Amino acid sequence: MPARRWAVGLATAVTASVLSLTGLAGQAQAADVNNAKNGGYESGLSNWTCTAGSGATVSSPVHGGSAALKATPAGQDNAQCTQSVKVKPNSAYTLSAWVQGGYSYLGVTGTGTTDVSTWTPDSASWKQLSTTFTTGASTTSVTVYTHGWYGQAAYYADDLSVFGPDGGGGGDPAPTVPAAPGGLAVSSTTSSSVSLTWNTVSGATGYNVYRSGTKVTAVTGTSATVTGLTASTSYPFQVTATNSAGESTKSATVTGTTSATSGGGGGTTLPKHAVTGYWQNFNNGATVQKISAVQSQYDIIAVAFADATGTPGAVGFTLDSAGLGGYTVDQFKADIKAKQAAGKKVVISIGGQNGTVSINDPTSAANFANSVYSLMQTYGFDGVDIDLENGLNATYMTQALRSLSSRAGSSLIITMAPQTIDMQSTSNAYFQTALNIKDILTVVNMQYYNSGSMLGCDGKVYSQGSVDFLTALACIQLQGGLAPSQVGLGLPASTSGAGSGYVSPTVVNNALDCLAKGTNCGSFKPSKTYPDLRGAMTWSTNWDASAGNAWSNSVGAHVHGLG
Repeated sequence: MPARRWAVGLATAVTASVLSLTGLAGQAQAADVNNAKNGGYESGLSNWTCTAGSGATVSSPVHGGSAALKATPAGQDNAQCTQSVKVKPNSAYTLSAWVQGGYSYLGVTGTGTTDVSTWTPDSASWKQLSTTFTTGASTTSVTVYTHGWYGQAAYYADDLSVFGPDGGGGGDPAPTVPAAPGGLAVSSTTSSSVSLTWNTVSGATGYNVYRSGTKVTAVTGTSATVTGLTASTSYPFQVTATNSAGESTKSATVTGTTSATSGGGGGTTLPKHAVTGYWQNFNNGATVQKISAVQSQYDIIAVAFADATGTPGAVGFTLDSAGLGGYTVDQFKADIKAKQAAGKKVVISIGGQNGTVSINDPTSAANFANSVYSLMQTYGFDGVDIDLENGLNATYMTQALRSLSSRAGSSLIITMAPQTIDMQSTSNAYFQTALNIKDILTVVNMQYYNSGSMLGCDGKVYSQGSVDFLTALACIQLQGGLAPSQVGLGLPASTSGAGSGYVSPTVVNNALDCLAKGTNCGSFKPSKTYPDLRGAMTWSTNWDASAGNAWSNSVGAHVHGLG
C-alpha cells in the first residue's frame, strides 16, 4: 500500500506461457522414463552447460542424493543451465525439478509446439516446479533449462526429470516407488477445513491426501487444505507419495477436528457487497480529510497507519493533527462513532509500504494483540487491517490475530491487503495466514497495483492494467480456499494513488461482473461465478476525493448493486 511515498513494487518478468504453481502437473505413465541425464547432478555438471561459469555442484543443500546444482546470477547474467534431451515426436512429457533459494525458473524450448516454463519467487526450502509439454511431429530433441534472475540470490536445483516416452537415450535412472511420507501434522483448522503438512519424500513427484481412507486431493507440495468439512467434527487423514513408478504406502494417521465457529467471521452487519477505503493520517498531496468527510460509499474505512513501537510486536497510533489541519483526537473519535452509527466500520491498518512490524515469537504475538486491542478501546476501532509489505510469519501472525479475536469477540473486523506476489500460492505466508484465520477473517483486498506481471489461476501470465489481471489473480484466492465473501479487488483511486496499476473504474466494474456474474470478462473467464464476492478496495479515500470521488461514485455504486 503506498504510504508516505509511492511503492516501487516488485516487477516480475516471466515468459508468456507458465503453468500455475498451485496447479498439479499431469502424472507420467508407468512405462515412461526420465529422459534427462544427470538430473541429480551426482556427476557434477556432466550433460549441463551453464552461462558465464555461473553453475557449480554442491553437497548442501540437496534434495536427493549427495549433490545439487548451485547457480549464481550476476548483473548481466541469469545463471541459465541447459541440457539437450532426446525425445520422441508427437509425445507428451512432464518436466519437473526441485528448487530452493532465489528466483528459480524451469522451462523447455524447441518442442515444436508451445514452449513452456514455470517459476517461483524466493524459497527458503525445497519446492517442486513442474509443467508439461508435447513435442511436434518432427521433434527429436528439446532443450531444458533452469535459471535465476539478474542480480538476485543464487538458486539451487536438484532431481530434474523429463518423464515421458523413451527418446532413445534410456532412463536416468529408472524411478522407484517412494517411501511413505513422515511428519504428517495438522497445521490449522477452521469450521469447514483442516490444513495439513508433512515431510518431503525423496524421489516423489506428488502426494495424495486421504480422508477416512478415501483420496480427497492430490498436490505437488508438502501441504494441503481439505475443505468442505462439517463444523465440530473429527476426521482421520493420511498421505501417500507418488511418482511415475507408483504410490507409496499410506503415512501414519493424524486426526483433525474442525472448529465450531462458522466461516466468514468478523462484521456480520456489513453489507453482502462492501467497499473498503484507506484514509490517510498524513498529508502527501492528496485531499486532507476528516473521517466525517469520507464518501458514504465506503463501508470499511481503514485508518493508515499504526506503526511499530519500541516493544517487539507492539504497535501505536498518533493522529497527525498538525498535518491534518488541526484535526483533534476528540473530533477523530467522534467522527468514528458517527460513521459507525451510519453502519460503517472503521479499522486501524498496520504497516503500509514503509511499516515493518515483526511478530515472530509468542511474546511479540501477544504484544501485537494487546496493543491493537488497546487502540480499539482508545479510539473505538472495529478491528484491524494487516498491510505488512515487508513479510510476516504465518504461525505467529495467526496466533496474534486469534488472541485479538478472543478479546474483541465475534464483532471483530479483520481485513488484509497483501501484494500480488503474496497470494500466488497457498504456501506463501500471507495466503497461509488468511486461510489459518478463515473463520474470523472478513476480507482480503489484494493490491492489484505496483505489481508487474503475475500468474493467473489458468497458468498464464497477465500484466497489470486489464480485466484479465484482476479476474485471473482473484481466481487463485477463490480456488485456494478463501470464501467469495472474503475476496475483494484492491485498486488505486487515481493515477496519483500508486506508481503503477491504475485502471479506470469501468475496468474494475467489468472485473467484478466477470467474477460475480460471468459477464464483461476479458480473454480469461472463470470456470464458475462467485455471486457472493465481497467487493473492492481503494487507496485512498483522499486520492479519490482529489479526483472528485470518481472512483467511489462508480465502483461503490456498482459493488452495492451486485445484488
